[in-house]
Amino acid sequence: MRRMFFLAIAAAIFAAAAFGFQNRGTQGGRGQQPTPNADPYANNAAPGATQFPLAAPAGKDSNAFNVAPPGAVNQGAFDPLKWKYGNAFDAPAGSKIWNPVKLKMMQGGKVTGGTLFNSTDPAIYCAMANAGYDFIWTEMQHDTRDWGAVGRMWRTCPDAKAVPGVRVAYTDEREIQHALDAGALVVVVPTVDTLEEAIEARNWAYFPPLGRRSQGGGQAFDASMWGNVPGGYRNTINDNVVLILMIETLEGLKNADAIAKVPGVTAVFAASGDLGNFSGYRQTTPDYERAINIVHDAAIKAGVRLCGPVAWRDRPDFTCFQAGSEVAAITRGVAAELGPLANTQAKPEVGPFAQPRR
Repeated sequence: MRRMFFLAIAAAIFAAAAFGFQNRGTQGGRGQQPTPNADPYANNAAPGATQFPLAAPAGKDSNAFNVAPPGAVNQGAFDPLKWKYGNAFDAPAGSKIWNPVKLKMMQGGKVTGGTLFNSTDPAIYCAMANAGYDFIWTEMQHDTRDWGAVGRMWRTCPDAKAVPGVRVAYTDEREIQHALDAGALVVVVPTVDTLEEAIEARNWAYFPPLGRRSQGGGQAFDASMWGNVPGGYRNTINDNVVLILMIETLEGLKNADAIAKVPGVTAVFAASGDLGNFSGYRQTTPDYERAINIVHDAAIKAGVRLCGPVAWRDRPDFTCFQAGSEVAAITRGVAAELGPLANTQAKPEVGPFAQPRR
């Protein structure tokens, strides 16, 4: 009997905990969505009574491929090339841009992105995001972080001054959709060599009809991130996302004009390091400068923004910049804070600190 009594108590506690957990999503916390539930009728007001008047009859071919239901906009045989996209996801009339980076770019201002190179600490990310940059360039091409760590940092301070941005590893559905579903508002795509790669990057960065991004959810849709933006996230994000494509190779230079003209591209980035790496010439040499100017000309002809390292902030027509890493920012900040007191340590004659230190 005692064992049965304890089992009953344990079951009651478990049920109470489960009930409390299921209800957390609907109580407090900036209007969070209900906790996901595997029950197909969980959010159905009338279980078992829902009618589907336009559904195909049970066990019968409805001939929907060739014949549209009455009242459908798209009549005749189904043809994706002739499909008239619906207005279910139109932005509300008079919608305004809510991404400050996109707005600043449209206004012609100079945009800066501070580079979070290797930290996974939300406190460091939030400090960087409130330090004065326009967006944070979270590095995912040259670092070993996972998307879980990135998502945790971004959702810690979504209202920081700098919006979440990221350089993904490559032009890929998984990479770009992970970034956007986690809340990125600026996406930088490296080593774009061809028109086809540019279109691929655009496709995964935008929802239809411009792109092919899947509406699968993610924390970007949550009220704690962008779920409550004016006009709604799904309906307005296509107008607010910033897509930057990097030209880094000789092949990319060859196709720079076509890459920059792809609809949906916000800016092209003249990669200062890799254009030297792939061309074999250093900055300031004529061959190197020719490569940079090819990217410059492509941006001007396409009417898109032109990006580069922050050292080029005074270079003609460059209005978008990648700034230094968190390590560089800490070093510069300490030097600025201490002024003449910086690097004035005493120099012992013996011991480990007697040797010159780098």
